[in-house]
Amino acid sequence: MSTSKKTNIPSNISFDTHPSKYRHIQLDVDGSVASIKLDIKEDQGLWEGYELKLNSYDLGVDIELADAVNRIRFEHPQVGAVSVSSAIPGVFSSGANIFMLGSATHAFKVNFCKYTNETRLGIEDATEFSGQTYVAALNGITSGGGYELALACDEIYLVDDRRSAVALPEIPYLGVLPGTGGLTRLVDKRMVRRDRSDVFVTLAEGLKGRKAVDWDLVDGTFPSSQFDEKVSARIAEIAGDGHPERQGIELDTVAPEIDEDGVHYQHVDLRFGPVGRTATITITVPDQLPEIPSEPTELGSGWYPLRMFRELDDLLCRLRFNHPEIGLVLLETRGNIETVCALDEAMLNRRDHWFVNEVVLLMKRVLKRLDLTSKSLFALIDEGSCFAGSLLELAFAADRSYMLEEDDVAIQLSAMNHGVLPMGNGLSRLETRFLGAADHASGLTSQTDALDSDEADELGLVTFVFDDIDWEDELRLAIEERASMSPDALTGSEASLRFAGPETMETKIFGRLSAWQNWIFIRPNATGEKGALTLYGDPERPEFDYRRT
Repeated sequence: MSTSKKTNIPSNISFDTHPSKYRHIQLDVDGSVASIKLDIKEDQGLWEGYELKLNSYDLGVDIELADAVNRIRFEHPQVGAVSVSSAIPGVFSSGANIFMLGSATHAFKVNFCKYTNETRLGIEDATEFSGQTYVAALNGITSGGGYELALACDEIYLVDDRRSAVALPEIPYLGVLPGTGGLTRLVDKRMVRRDRSDVFVTLAEGLKGRKAVDWDLVDGTFPSSQFDEKVSARIAEIAGDGHPERQGIELDTVAPEIDEDGVHYQHVDLRFGPVGRTATITITVPDQLPEIPSEPTELGSGWYPLRMFRELDDLLCRLRFNHPEIGLVLLETRGNIETVCALDEAMLNRRDHWFVNEVVLLMKRVLKRLDLTSKSLFALIDEGSCFAGSLLELAFAADRSYMLEEDDVAIQLSAMNHGVLPMGNGLSRLETRFLGAADHASGLTSQTDALDSDEADELGLVTFVFDDIDWEDELRLAIEERASMSPDALTGSEASLRFAGPETMETKIFGRLSAWQNWIFIRPNATGEKGALTLYGDPERPEFDYRRT
């Protein structure tokens, strides 16, 4: 198969799904235990030209998995443990479908890996912050992305049937890297020795049984006759009584209206322009929001912060996959600053309730997805804006912010800006912004009033301030200039500048692993005419350029 023969990737991929629409995943909940089983249908790939054999997955599978993880958090919050297993005997998962990758565009490959990484991080986030511990029950061969999915779980158990192994064979088989966190989780999460890791990731057949346990690749093995019983007992032990005090809510659809002008939701709107290769996202806050009742779940999935951030999340995914030509996104807000600040305060005062806390955690994850989106981001703070508190995080996530010098234009900090919504580096966006001035960042906690353009500029909270005479011309020049630059150079620059500060497992996954994979995907050793990924499945052997680069 030649990667030069691209197939017809859907031009309008939808990320909004529901368990009733799942084709590849079985989601079951029994009291305090939830079960996700991979039952991937071979003939139901996202596009024609490949078969999803051996529980191999594509983006369509991972969209369902991401939805299931999120639904367990909101619709089944009583769950204390989640098992991830396979409905196909003898096979857990053989990972990402190689023929799908081989026929995909470079941009799709990279965005696919990024989305899958974010889903894996969502599993770990649920374990750490929602009290829903994920356990991988590997009832068969587990290879590549299948093992990387297992690595995202808190515990891993492998059937000991003398044939089932765990493996990361991408380097010897495909000339690429394990693309969804496997390398990083081996050494940073499971603390596998680097010399053993080096052997493991170059050993195509992987390791099984006692050797996999001894090398810390899995937490235990059980013979086939006892596997289901032993793993179920362990999961029940972890789950305990779960969280019986939590009553879930049903998540409704966020499906947007799409037309030639843009993508339109209830609270989030994207319009193409103002010039080519640009788009404008406008987030609107209603004039009035309901108070949080004594039982917050009464607000349901239509509650503004939950609905709006789910819409924004859906839009960011659509932007990545469906609109790769857009290089610059302008961020606008519309509404009342006082309304946003009051909502932030109310949420933080009720964060001891699981539902409110889950919404805050969702906000954190969506803002992280914004940080990782390879589009230039400019925040426009002008008349009618409400960049305050949690919405001010959008401006802090942007590569630049422009503020209009007018009496009625202001921004306002809230407690949400001081560590409640951290970046992947573990710091708040303010701490990252003022990395060399920690005292200044911490001192901003006392700034609780609305700030005009002069005050915001003096405190370093915006990039540029222009009066109404210069506003339109300066913005036009900045937008046209940015849209004309090399998108490759900008992607590399933004990814480097956005994540100042300490390195974490999360930043390593995106800053090291994804960046290297991006590069490897365009190298001839992987995707050239004689590359390993190109020739996978053919009898012809790959031909490598053995010069190190």
